[in-house]
Amino acid sequence: MTALHERIRTDIEKKILGGELKPGDRLPIEHDLMAEYGCSRMTVNKAISALAAAGLVQRKRKAGTFVATPQAHAMVLDIPDLADEVRGRGQAYRYRLLHREVCNAAKVDASLEIEGDVLWTVGVHMADGKPFAHESRAVSLSAVPDIDEAVFDPEGPGTWLLRHVPWTEAETRISASGAMDGEAQALRVPEQTPCLTVTRRTWRADEHVTAVRQLFLGGSYSLVAHFGASQ
Repeated sequence: MTALHERIRTDIEKKILGGELKPGDRLPIEHDLMAEYGCSRMTVNKAISALAAAGLVQRKRKAGTFVATPQAHAMVLDIPDLADEVRGRGQAYRYRLLHREVCNAAKVDASLEIEGDVLWTVGVHMADGKPFAHESRAVSLSAVPDIDEAVFDPEGPGTWLLRHVPWTEAETRISASGAMDGEAQALRVPEQTPCLTVTRRTWRADEHVTAVRQLFLGGSYSLVAHFGASQ
């Protein structure tokens, strides 16, 4: 049997991740939650503390508890917005869509841990009219149905997701690889040109949201992690 504080946490989490409660919205006060669930203040506090620990809410002294805005810098390796990164260099940015298709996740990659249909996009991030990164991305349509109607011009699906979909967990892998046929053509380089490859999977609670593979030319991009020593 699920503990009451877990039920309260889950109910609020679903409202946040489902968009019913948006960033900046105030949660019901403790007394209202106590009355709704017929429980003690300690039980409510335990549920809210768990939400705060997950980064879903922020407690403000004397003001209440509010839905948190997703913060990419909360991770050691963040989820960058390539549009912002290019513009931060003083360059003009544009996403060039090469392929867009709704299909089963297995068609994109048999190893994807996404069930059902996905929106599969392939495109190139451009900086001052030159290729900056090649990207292949699958987005779960059961997790993010609205993305099927999104227009990716001048910005890509990654920017759209960061602006519209809260995430709670991500996994990033970094490796070196050579640009393959279609990737090399899109990046305007010979095949097997050395590239930095970044693969990332993102979740919202237990729901897989997106998987992406990005290729950057070896000398054009760097990843920086900032962290402190463990105490």
